[in-house]
Amino acid sequence: MNFVLPIFPEILLLALGVLILILDPFVKRDEARRPFLGWFTAAGLLVALTLSLLLARPAEPALVYGGMIRFDGLGFLFKMFFLFAAAVTALFFMDEEKLARRAEAYLLLVAATLGMSLMASAADLVMLYLSIETASIPLYVLAGFMKEDDKSIEAGFKYMLFGAMASAVLLYGFSLAYGFTGETGLYALALHFGDFNLLAAGVTFLVLAGLAFKVSAFPFHFWAPDVYQGAPTPVAGFLSTASKAAGFAVLMRLFTAVFPAVNADWSLILAILATLTMTVGNLIALAQKNVKRLLAYSSISHAGYALIGVVAFSQLGMTSVAFYLIAYVLTNLLAFGVVAIVGRVTGSDEFSAYNGLSRRNAPLALAMLVAFLSLAGMPPFVGFIAKFYVFLAAVNSNWVWLAFVGVLNSIVGLYYYLNVLKYVYLFRMEGEDEEKHPVPVSRPVAAAVVVLAVGILLLGTLFGPWFGFAEQAAATLF
Repeated sequence: MNFVLPIFPEILLLALGVLILILDPFVKRDEARRPFLGWFTAAGLLVALTLSLLLARPAEPALVYGGMIRFDGLGFLFKMFFLFAAAVTALFFMDEEKLARRAEAYLLLVAATLGMSLMASAADLVMLYLSIETASIPLYVLAGFMKEDDKSIEAGFKYMLFGAMASAVLLYGFSLAYGFTGETGLYALALHFGDFNLLAAGVTFLVLAGLAFKVSAFPFHFWAPDVYQGAPTPVAGFLSTASKAAGFAVLMRLFTAVFPAVNADWSLILAILATLTMTVGNLIALAQKNVKRLLAYSSISHAGYALIGVVAFSQLGMTSVAFYLIAYVLTNLLAFGVVAIVGRVTGSDEFSAYNGLSRRNAPLALAMLVAFLSLAGMPPFVGFIAKFYVFLAAVNSNWVWLAFVGVLNSIVGLYYYLNVLKYVYLFRMEGEDEEKHPVPVSRPVAAAVVVLAVGILLLGTLFGPWFGFAEQAAATLF
C-alpha cells in the first residue's frame, strides 16, 4: 500500500474521470438527470480530498518512483486545495448551461486537477513538464468551450498560443539543464547549480520566464485579461486560483531545491519583478469598467504579492506564500462565483450590471463584499492575514522597501475594489423597479458561495491552525 500513497489523490482523480465517462451515456437519456453529473463530480472530488487526508498524509519527505515524485507536506497541502477548488468549480459549472450539459467539461476539470496535483509533487524535469502540459491542455479547451461565443473561442485560442510559447521556453530551459548536467532529477540538479555561473543564470532565466506565464507575472501577464474575460466565468475563476497556485508550487520547489545559490543572487531581480507585477496590475485595474477584466488585473497584482514571499527566501517566506495561496483560492473563487451568477442573470459583466445588487439579492451582495474586502486585505478577512505575513517575511529578510511597496499597492487595490462595491450598495437601476429584477441563485451555487464565504471569515479569525499547516508544509522544502 505504501507505494500507492504518494499518488493516492491522483489515482482517485483518474478513477473519477473514468466514472464520469461511464455515467455520461446513461444520464444523457434523461434531461432531468443532467445536474447529477455536477453533483457527482463535486462529491467525488470531496471524497478524494477526505480519503487523502485520512489515508495518504506524508510522514517524512521521500523521493519515490525512481525520483520522479517527492512525497512531502508541501505537495500534499497544494493537492488538497486543488481538490477543494475543483469541487467548488464543479458546483459553479452547474449554473452554466453549456458546461452543465456536457460531461466533457467535468472530465477536463478533473484532468486539469490531476495535472496540477502532479505539478505540486514533481521532482524530475520530465515529470514536471508532463504534469504542466496535463494541467494546461484541458484548460485551453475549457477556456474556449463556448463554441457559439466568439470571445470564448478567442480566449481559448490566445491562451493556447501563448501557453505553447511559454511551454517551449520552459522546455528549452529544462533541456539546457539536462544537456549540461546529464541529470533530470531536481535534487540531483542542485549539486550542479550550487554556485552562481552563466549556465545557472541562463537556465534560471528561461525557467522563470516559463513559470511567470503560468502565474501571470509581469511582463508575461498580457494573456490574462482577454482570456479571463472571454472564458466561461467558472473556468476563469479556476484559472486564476488553482492554476496560479500550481505555478507557485513549482516556483517554490525549484528555487529552494535547484537554485538556492542562484536565488540569493537573483533576489533583487525577483523583487523588481514582484514590484512591477503588483504595480502594473493595480494601476491598469483602476481604469477597468468590466468586472472580469478588473479581476484579471487584480489576479496579476496578487501574483506580485505572493512573489514577495519567494523573494524573502526563508521558511517564513515560503510559509506565507503557501498560506497566501490558500487565502487567494478561497477569495477569488468566491469573487468569480458571484460574477458568474450576476453575469448569467444580467447578460453583462460591466459595473452597471451590479446596480442595486444589495436590494436585488442581499446575501449575494454580502458575499461579494466579503470577497472584495478580503482581496483588498481588510480585517477580519483572510486576505488581511495573508498579506500581513507576506510583508512580515519581507521585513524579516531585510526587504523593507519591498514590503512598503506592497502596502502602497494594497491601498491602490482598496480603491478599485470599493469602486465596484459602490455600484452594489449605492447605485440604483435607472428607470427600473429593482424588486422586479431579482438575482436568483441555484442550490449548488448557493452551497459553494456559503462554503467560500464562511471559509474566508473562518481563516481570517481562526488562522492559527491553518497557518500551522502551511508552516509544516513549507518546512519540508528546507
